[in-house]
Amino acid sequence: MDLNEDVKYIKGVGPNRVKLLNKIGIFTLKDLITYYPRGYEDRSKPKNICECTNGEIALIEAIAVSRFMDSRISKGRTMQKLVVRDETGQATITWFNQSYLKSKFQVSKKYRFYGKIEYQYGKISMNSPVFDEIQNTNNTGKIIPIYPLTFSLTQNVLRKIIENGLEKIKEQGGLKETLPEYILNEYKLQNIQEANYNIHFPKEYEDFKKARRRLVFEELLSTQLALLQLKNNNLTDKKGIVFDKNVNMSDVINTLPFNLTKAQLKVLQEIDNNMESEKSMNRLLQGDVGSGKTIVAMISAYKAVKSGYQVAILAPTAILATQHLNNFKNILEKFDIKCELLISGITKKNKEDILERLKHGDIDILIGTHAMLEENVEFKNLGLVITDEQHRFGVKQRTKMVEKGQNPDVLVMSATPIPRTLALILYGDLDISIIDELPPNRKKIETYAVTKRMEERVNNFIKKQVNEGRQCYIVCPLVEESEDEESDLKAVLTLYETCKNDTFKEYRVEYIHGKMRPKEKDEIMNRFKNGEIDILISTTVIEVGVDVPNASIMVIEDAQRFGLAALHQLRGRVGRGEYKSYCVLKFNGNGQNTKERMKVMCETNDGFVISQKDLELRGSGDFFGTMQHGIPDFKIANLFTDIDILKLAQEAAIKIVDKDNKLEKEENKLLKELVKDKFTDRLEI
Repeated sequence: MDLNEDVKYIKGVGPNRVKLLNKIGIFTLKDLITYYPRGYEDRSKPKNICECTNGEIALIEAIAVSRFMDSRISKGRTMQKLVVRDETGQATITWFNQSYLKSKFQVSKKYRFYGKIEYQYGKISMNSPVFDEIQNTNNTGKIIPIYPLTFSLTQNVLRKIIENGLEKIKEQGGLKETLPEYILNEYKLQNIQEANYNIHFPKEYEDFKKARRRLVFEELLSTQLALLQLKNNNLTDKKGIVFDKNVNMSDVINTLPFNLTKAQLKVLQEIDNNMESEKSMNRLLQGDVGSGKTIVAMISAYKAVKSGYQVAILAPTAILATQHLNNFKNILEKFDIKCELLISGITKKNKEDILERLKHGDIDILIGTHAMLEENVEFKNLGLVITDEQHRFGVKQRTKMVEKGQNPDVLVMSATPIPRTLALILYGDLDISIIDELPPNRKKIETYAVTKRMEERVNNFIKKQVNEGRQCYIVCPLVEESEDEESDLKAVLTLYETCKNDTFKEYRVEYIHGKMRPKEKDEIMNRFKNGEIDILISTTVIEVGVDVPNASIMVIEDAQRFGLAALHQLRGRVGRGEYKSYCVLKFNGNGQNTKERMKVMCETNDGFVISQKDLELRGSGDFFGTMQHGIPDFKIANLFTDIDILKLAQEAAIKIVDKDNKLEKEENKLLKELVKDKFTDRLEI
């Protein structure tokens, strides 16, 4: 059975439908059968007419007791009526502009109708229902799948095409099983053929539950196996570096002008143990905005350098790389550790000099951006790789950096707090450390959600803060208005003009966005940091950015457009100094979801709580929009609701890999194929 067969060869798919299917991501037979329903309507259980309530969506079985009535109600509009009855009562069925239905009904014949019940003046009616003759089950009498559709493709048409696809597979011997028999038995899972049919066309709700459990388990198991293999490749194939036990992290800790938190000390102990063992360290360091991850990275780098090795620190922006350089120099120069910066904006001569010194071991710590990934960047003795803001880099980029040394230790840092169980899915190839407390000097940022009606009050508050010597960020979702023609979202350039020439004309206003050249962005951020700009209007380019201790207020325009994790990251740009800080979320819309999200932001500053809520409200697809580049999106698993299956899949994966690291045993042949099929291109396993 060739599941990669073009969808155009499926019965019911003509040239026009091919284009429509392609638009929703269906190109092959495999795409078709794994295009899972977003929900189901149970049209299998009829109700008596007298039991139906107003507004209820119900299925009734009734006999036509009147002829089909067709009448004109206005110019070009017609209305059709049919009176039906069961043993308990009578109902009037109504359609509009569907005169062709006349031939479908006969008096005294029984039909099924599924639609919304209306109860007025003691009379029951149903408008525009779907229907069948009693012996048919095309539209009723069963559980009906509802698919996500965004183009001119109807539910009925797509249902029929999927049914034809499944029928074709069945005729050709059925789907080839993808899980070994011992897994199916141990975890009581349906076989692949049953599961694929029942996820689309379950006879009972229980069939759907069993099918979904099987498919979710497979999806999560294959992900875990791929990541565990990656992890084990790192651990078992080569020995790691054993860093010097006589180099004490406390040498740096004791010179710091502040005390580390218990969480930071615990994480440093975990890193120290890793570095002194012969297994390569592959560790994810998670911590909220401002929790002090950078100092942990510095102390780890100190141990590597004093053990005779070089350190590479990869940052997503030149601004952040420059900030790291300054911070590292402040703390580590007294220990005679040489730090250098490599970003794309430096002169050719300067770059050549850095590359030469790096190759000869005259640079201990190189901090830079993607420029460090280039082939001509050679280290003499790379022992530790640290990547900051891990969600901006993929598995392959991390691997590229690691290959510049002889199996160096790896520490990846992320300020996007993810609940631990989900972190195990996203970063299954890494051990996890969490800094779950903020330093005592970090002030709570007061957050307020307001509608456009309060614009003037917000502007006056900004003026008050600036007059007191503070600085302000205003963040917008767009750069230019034309990016979203139908939207009234405030764009950076438009808002800049308004603020500079009108609202805040007495202040120094500037703008920054991602489409500017890196050099321009750095220049503006440095001017803002040096206090030469009062109000900075920006896109999310400042989400990962430079510390400006004097910035005490952030206003986020159209806050409903951002995910909670992004809002939390942005908010973390203020409150980094001694001044009380504020975040104002200006939002549009009265939807329950929007209000709920704004409420969460106002009530908590805890990134872990926020990320959990973000996942709950938006689902895993949106939440991991940027995800680990390399891990495919989940087609059916939901990381929030499927936590129990996830734990089972993790246990299963660990057991399997413990016994058969590379999935070479005969019993795991199918698993090896499954992982290869889904992940080889992405993770280079």
